[in-house]
Amino acid sequence: MDIKQIQELVKLINKTNIGEITIEEEGVKITVKQKKDPVQHIIAGSAAPSYSPAPAASAPAAAPAASAPPAKAAEPKADNLVTIKSPMIGTFYRQAGPGKPIFAGVGDEVTPGKVVCIIEAMKLFNEIESEVKGKIVKVLVEDASPVEYDQPLFLVDPS
Repeated sequence: MDIKQIQELVKLINKTNIGEITIEEEGVKITVKQKKDPVQHIIAGSAAPSYSPAPAASAPAAAPAASAPPAKAAEPKADNLVTIKSPMIGTFYRQAGPGKPIFAGVGDEVTPGKVVCIIEAMKLFNEIESEVKGKIVKVLVEDASPVEYDQPLFLVDPS
């Protein structure tokens, strides 16, 4: 890894408020950490925006109005849903490569530690793992789409 890549990595971390990232490449291990404590404030502040995906989720749920039973089934549970969010800026991928199976789809059971997607940032593919146990109710991002930090990716029914 050259100095330019390291500088880009530091810029990415500063923009996304990721607390720490470790990259190992060809026997060289680099760990970048932020000194600031505001990361904790951002995490606490991100709890408030978690309510905003619920209205956004109900708007797309209204689009497939032709299939009324699934929409009705999803609406009462909307307050119980847990959101899996993007921990970084990058490109969202649902599968490891063309022709490979998707990591997690609607109706799939997830457990803590199960990979649900990949986000590519600076030519590094980062596996995003579920932190909750439950069933995927909705995938909120199209495959190969750009995502922002803290953007909702999946809705999970923990029951």
